[in-house]
Amino acid sequence: MKLVILDRDGVINHDSPEFIKSPAEWIPIPGSLEAIARLNQAGYRVVVASNQSGIARELFDITTLNAIHQKMHAAAQLAGADIDAIFFCPHAAIDNCDCRKPKAGMFEEISKRFKLSLKGVPTVGDSLRDLQAGFISGCAPYLVLTGKGEKTYATGGLPPGTQIFPDLAAMVTAFLKQAATSPPAP
Repeated sequence: MKLVILDRDGVINHDSPEFIKSPAEWIPIPGSLEAIARLNQAGYRVVVASNQSGIARELFDITTLNAIHQKMHAAAQLAGADIDAIFFCPHAAIDNCDCRKPKAGMFEEISKRFKLSLKGVPTVGDSLRDLQAGFISGCAPYLVLTGKGEKTYATGGLPPGTQIFPDLAAMVTAFLKQAATSPPAP
């Protein structure tokens, strides 16, 4: 199975310092849903791994989060894309849980659910914690400069081997070109 793990806010949709608290606030970044469709067409399953501390902060509830995700699924389907699963952490940083990125709990759950090693699986994020969680799980880190990406890039400290792209569409174009020219894994 071929898999790609994406962060949500700042990668697929525009981010907000006040959180995405309603379906109306969820607005896709131009080209992101089409990029997911291109991954699907190339045989990749796409999952989302997203910190959603707005739940712990009581900015929105699980019903609202589900409505946001339903809007994302519907918009993806209109673009010919399919998001196989959404993994999220509802906790605040102070909770010190294992699932909140930069810890690897969500990635471990993805590995268990899909019954595969995450070694070399691309993970795309706009923040250092996205990349750290993927990197310690064996994923190949990709930073996009949308969302918090430019600030993350300027701050530095990226995991070794992090590849940097302007947005998800550019990352997918380069990734699929590379995958098409690479020899298959043994």
